[in-house]
Amino acid sequence: MPLDIGILSDDDPAQVLHNKYGHLADRELLDALIHEAFPGRIAVSSSFGTESAVLLHEIAQVAPDTPVLFLDTGMLFAQTIQYERKLREHLGLRDVRVIRPDPDYIEAYDPDRALNHRDPDACCHMRKVLPMEHALEPFDAWITGRKRAHGGGRAQLPVIEHDGKHFKINPMAAWSADRVQAAFTEHDLPRHPLEELGYTSVGCYPCTGLPTTIGDMRSGRWSGQDKTECGIHKAPWAGQGI
Repeated sequence: MPLDIGILSDDDPAQVLHNKYGHLADRELLDALIHEAFPGRIAVSSSFGTESAVLLHEIAQVAPDTPVLFLDTGMLFAQTIQYERKLREHLGLRDVRVIRPDPDYIEAYDPDRALNHRDPDACCHMRKVLPMEHALEPFDAWITGRKRAHGGGRAQLPVIEHDGKHFKINPMAAWSADRVQAAFTEHDLPRHPLEELGYTSVGCYPCTGLPTTIGDMRSGRWSGQDKTECGIHKAPWAGQGI
């Protein structure tokens, strides 16, 4: 099935990639991009959240030595740290790179560890955006697990995009929640420990709660705030890069 990457202009760098690989999908797409388009120059970002196992399973089937970038912000749930270790071993991932914020920045700008209350955007920028920018410097492309089913700014998510610095590949963009759950069952994938407590989307513990809206799995993130993204995935079609 050809990729549904959304509407791209003729001068969008992503269009070139689509012209060559747009007839592929899912695992075939990952295989072509990892081994042919960007050999040694592509990474995967993963939060090791409630849906992460599905994409990481696909990566493990294609190229288990692909670098996996995991942001440990210093404010993750202990269960997420445990899940990362369990999933890494279960899937046989060979190159999980734990990315952390600059400790000098933390001491300078968040000495009381309460910046998330005063300025959540600044907290995310320091703990997530800057470390990820640095981690991505050796790469030309990165793979994410974002999906249109998450709603909000992701509702029109392309499969292939370019953020001004990197190609971004969203191979699961068109996946429904049902398809994700079916993959867990089919491949007997481990679940995030917080799922059994009702969490549907898990990030840093100060800004993560139980879902507040039925059918919106991300409604527990930054609940009550005018914020839906940490900043790493600011939509390029809105004029915002990484």
